[in-house]
Order: sequence, then structure tokens, then C-alpha cells
Amino acid sequence: MKFLVIQTAFIGDVILATALVEKLHAHFPGAQIDMLVRGGNESLLETNPKLRRVITWNKKQDKISNLLKIISQVRKENYDAVVNAHRFFSSGLITMFSGTKEKTGFRKNPLSIFFTRRVKHSLNGMHEVERNQKLIEHLTDSKPAPPRLYPSAADDDAAQKFKTDTQGNKLKYICIAPASVWFTKQFPKEKWIEFIKTIPGDVTIYLLGSSSDFDLCESINHQTSNLSRSLGTQTVNLAGKLSFLQTASLMRNAQMNYTNDSAPLHIASAMNAPVTAVFCSTIPQFGFGPLSQKSFVTEIKYKLYCRPCGLHGYRKCPEGHFKCALEIDVNDLRATLA
Repeated sequence: MKFLVIQTAFIGDVILATALVEKLHAHFPGAQIDMLVRGGNESLLETNPKLRRVITWNKKQDKISNLLKIISQVRKENYDAVVNAHRFFSSGLITMFSGTKEKTGFRKNPLSIFFTRRVKHSLNGMHEVERNQKLIEHLTDSKPAPPRLYPSAADDDAAQKFKTDTQGNKLKYICIAPASVWFTKQFPKEKWIEFIKTIPGDVTIYLLGSSSDFDLCESINHQTSNLSRSLGTQTVNLAGKLSFLQTASLMRNAQMNYTNDSAPLHIASAMNAPVTAVFCSTIPQFGFGPLSQKSFVTEIKYKLYCRPCGLHGYRKCPEGHFKCALEIDVNDLRATLA
């Protein structure tokens, strides 16, 4: 059997779609499983032992030309089944022209009329991995596998220096990923600073993110550095300094990881790492909450008339008050740090 799993959306979506790979491999251990992702996300999967190949579609340069190349490449593979977890036109086109007898995807895909099997996608409190599992339950069963990432030994080595002190003793540390692409998904900087002030003096704090998050993390680092020194703690800005899988390795051994409703949350889930997820304008009922055995959701404690204001968040609060974030009690975050 040869399977192709398609998820050409963002980092978190790709991570959650690895649950499909895990489930297919468990039921068809001898199968060849490939995964198609957008350029930039392939490093998440490069060490995944369940995958034969990762196909990368470069959307940023010559998008249409590269799309046609991907379609041609997929057709040549003669897959037995294509499983499309992406709900948009481009992936529908790849699926439609795959030459595969079994083409499964969500009805919301505008080209799903050309699929051989269409599955309803709804935001009804079901987790995204459960929704995705519906795509393959006819091949496996209805119980989803957890998503999973596979840091290599080299990734672990790169992260190890942040897990121990200069004498080689294990550090007690937490990770905070303060950024989000969307303003209304992001716990405000001043709230992260307020939270850091509650952290005990024997805990090292790592600020995580991409290179584009460096300035935010550095600002938090700068505004807490004097306080941290007085308490005996250390705040370290690692934004842009670790790869996805190195970050995953570091998060795996943290005492707690603090994230927004964003990709680092799903990295934690894929590592079964302890995580506290802060939900501002979005809600866990959309299906993107934490999956780790030790996980917590922090949000406002009352029903706000405008929340949720959208599935993905906005560049600014539509109502102008941003109460869904500003009125979260940082002591609720502190309470999850055992």
C-alpha cells in the first residue's frame, strides 16, 4: 500500500496531521507513507521514521508552476490512496489530478465533488485530530492516534546544553512561547511579564519563538532581567536560535510549557510535554486544545459577549477592549507550575 497525506497549511496543522501518519502506520506497518507539506514545514518531518518521503510545495516562489510540478510528481507515484486534510482549492486540485482511485477529503474543500470519499468538517467541540481521523476511519478505526514529532539525537544534543547547568546538573526550567501570528490570539506582553514575576527563583525561563519573535522575546527578557537576577532566576531569549525539532526536545523536559493558541502548543502535544495553553479570542472548543497527559487551558472565567470573535484571530481586537486576554488572571498560569 502507498498513501499520501496532504496538509499544506501552517505548522500546527502539519503537526496535528502527523496523527494520520501514526494511525496509518499502526494499521499498515508495511505501507509506504508520504506527506505533502508547504515549503518551510518539511523540517518538522525530516526525522519521522513512519514516513518514506516528505514532498514539499514551495508556495512563495512560482506558486502555480511549482503546483503543476507537484501534481505531476504525485501522479507518477501511483498512490493507492490520497488523504487530504487541507480544506482549500490548491490541495483539492492536487487530489483531483492525483490519478488515485481513492481520494478522501473534507466536503469543505471546493473540489471535493471530485473526491471518492467526502467527510463532514464541523467545529462541534471535536478535536482536530478526531476530525482528521474521520478521513481514514474506514481504513483503520474511529480512535485517533496522537500526533508525534521525532527529534533526532543531534536535536537532543543541541537542546541538552539548555537542560543542564555548567556542572551537568539537571536544570529546573520552563518554556514560554509568547508570540502568535494573530494579535488576538496572543497573550499580551505585559501579561507575560506580570506572570514571570510570579515564578519562583530557582526556575530558569526560556523564551521561545522564531527569528521574527526575537524582538518581542527580547523586550520581555529586558523588562524582567533585573527582577530575575534579584530572585536568582535566569530568563533566556532563544527565539530564532533553535529549530522546530530542537525546540520540541527542549519542551519535552520542561517543568511546564506556556503557549498561546499557536504552533508551540501543538509541538508540546506531539511530544506529550506538559503544557498550559492560554486562549484569548479563540476557544478550545474549536478543536485545537492541548493533548498532552499533563495539560491545562487558561482563559477568562466568565462568558464574554464577543468571544470567540473568529476562528483564526484578528490583527486587533474588533471591540477595542481585548478583555478576553487582559482579564485573564496570571495566577491561573502560576497555579499550573507544580
